[in-house]
Amino acid sequence: QVQLVESGGGLVQAGGSLRLSCSASGGTSSNYAMGWFRQPPGKEREFLATISSTVRSTSYAASVKGRFTISRDNAKNTVYLQVNTLKPEDTAVYYCAARRSIIANIKEYEYDYWGQGTQVTVSS
Repeated sequence: QVQLVESGGGLVQAGGSLRLSCSASGGTSSNYAMGWFRQPPGKEREFLATISSTVRSTSYAASVKGRFTISRDNAKNTVYLQVNTLKPEDTAVYYCAARRSIIANIKEYEYDYWGQGTQVTVSS
């Protein structure tokens, strides 16, 4: 059973940056592709970014491509999401997720484990 814990969220002004972290335990990090998702207030959860377990291939939602960067450090069992040029519409709970596959995937239902989320609030 993999446990995921997100951190790094907070309150930031528009135009600012944050680095979100997702620490994994209970499994071998290199066996899992990882993803980041978010759920804005009153909306459905949406895909942001995904990264494969070892090949380092990545994919992004169009809405964040160029502003967000996903990366991972398997030695630390940690996945990161660098979020830049934040906008008020980026306000959401940000979740990381792991899937029992080495292949990255953009579909929420393909993920097997989820963290509790970290709140990001962007003020205008």
